[in-house]
Amino acid sequence: MSKSRRSITKSVTVKGIGLHSGKDASVCFKPAAPGQGIVFKRVDLPESPSVKAEVDSVKDTDRCTTIGDGETTVSTVEHLLAAAVALQVDDLLIEIDGPEAPITDGSANDFFAALLQAEPTETDGDSAVLRVGTSLTVREGEATYIVSPSDTLRMTVTIDWDHPKIGRQSGCYDVTPEAFAESLSRARTFGFVDEVEELRAKGLAMGASESTAIVLSESDVVGSELRWPDEFVRHKAVDLLGDLALLGVRLQADVVAFKPSHKGNVALARVLKRTATSDAPPVMGIQEIFGALPHRYPMLLVDRIIEIEPGKRIVGIKNVSINEPHFQGHFPGHPVMPGVLIVEAMAQAGGMMLMGAFENPGDKVVYFMSIDKVKFRRPVVPGDQIRFELEMLHFRGRNCRMSGVGYVDGKAVAEAEMMARVMDK
Repeated sequence: MSKSRRSITKSVTVKGIGLHSGKDASVCFKPAAPGQGIVFKRVDLPESPSVKAEVDSVKDTDRCTTIGDGETTVSTVEHLLAAAVALQVDDLLIEIDGPEAPITDGSANDFFAALLQAEPTETDGDSAVLRVGTSLTVREGEATYIVSPSDTLRMTVTIDWDHPKIGRQSGCYDVTPEAFAESLSRARTFGFVDEVEELRAKGLAMGASESTAIVLSESDVVGSELRWPDEFVRHKAVDLLGDLALLGVRLQADVVAFKPSHKGNVALARVLKRTATSDAPPVMGIQEIFGALPHRYPMLLVDRIIEIEPGKRIVGIKNVSINEPHFQGHFPGHPVMPGVLIVEAMAQAGGMMLMGAFENPGDKVVYFMSIDKVKFRRPVVPGDQIRFELEMLHFRGRNCRMSGVGYVDGKAVAEAEMMARVMDK
């Protein structure tokens, strides 16, 4: 398939009720600018706040996937996101008139048909692709995932339910528009009669019925016929695909999932984001970093910034090279990056997040006031790449408190909380 970015040509609306809220709901798919990604816009709220469909926005995974930004949330996003991924739609504005997407008949089919009607089209720029270099395993509760390198996206899914209509089911699915339309788009979500009271007591499943889901008694399907004998595992594959859409890039991998869940799917997405290789261009390269930080070799310890929300969050990369001068004297013969320099690199990334919140950052400098709760989890050695993820905990005036974690191959190597102040040069 083409690597060009894709959006849609015209707007189209899907209406229904929310599976969990039980309230009328509609989404309007609209074209979006190249590079925007998939964004939900809550048009029912004052100023129509937006939520980006990304794994860092996930707020809850109980019976569906809920994303949010602050108090603004959108629930049950997985089915429509699966349809967008299947059609390789990279940039999409989704105007939604409530806190939950419509469930339609419990499948992704109405969303898939609507996006086809909206005429997907190539736009400017190339889509970012995420690839894995080596196989990895992720476990979350009962869910287990094994991900291997591939030039395409393929999902092999297995479920195991103690129910006569389900039992153990497995399926292997290549993710293409044609395969999704034929094998996955019409597979419906399912639930059990004996769970309804408990779910509704929690404010869930208010819109569940025989027309919005497969309903199961202790021994049979109630009020409808299965579309395939293995419709259950097909729908779990749809959920997995929709949750992996929160990576925000096109994934190329062979994903084997045993007893997947929304919580497990999101955990997998988080690991992939930290360990897989993306060809997306950096938000800030080394020249832009030179313009923002006063540090220079050998004390400039951040190579690029790949994500940034000024004053909120930042992700920076440090490539650890054997040529760095501290390795000459720090554990010679068994080089290990000094912990103090790991924290310094984390602080530099955090300083760039803070500087981005001010006008004329070139006239400012960040001084760190304290570092707390420092923990070193494992050694960092030459050849490693450290991914620093920092979030703002408190920001007032020119003072802030932030937390950071450094990862190598998806595993935490260091963490800390830091206080800093922005000063005029």
